[in-house]
Amino acid sequence: MLPVTSLLAALAAIALIGLSLAVSLARVKAHVDIGTGDDARLLRHIRAQGNFVEYVPLALILCGLAEYRGAGPGWIWTLAVLIVIGRASHAAGLLAGVHPLRAGGMLATFAALLTGAAALLAG
Repeated sequence: MLPVTSLLAALAAIALIGLSLAVSLARVKAHVDIGTGDDARLLRHIRAQGNFVEYVPLALILCGLAEYRGAGPGWIWTLAVLIVIGRASHAAGLLAGVHPLRAGGMLATFAALLTGAAALLAG
């Protein structure tokens, strides 16, 4: 069943589509098919998408394993909320050039991963 992990995976899929569309649109605007073409805006979009892809799969694995193993709902929901807030904050901060928002997003992401690890180690 894994209802929290399923919800988190669905939200992640929607977010990834949004980030991917933003990269595609930035590529069109910059007239760049491959790479960044020295376009800072395109690079920010590519890194927002890439950073999402680098962290979210592990968070989903941790959430799914913890939920499957019967970790308490506090562990599961804390991980889920932290990864959603963290990834949204990081992407928004990176795209807007707001460093504190980006840094806060990374801290929330790290906290989500540590929460997932702790839930697995505790159970």
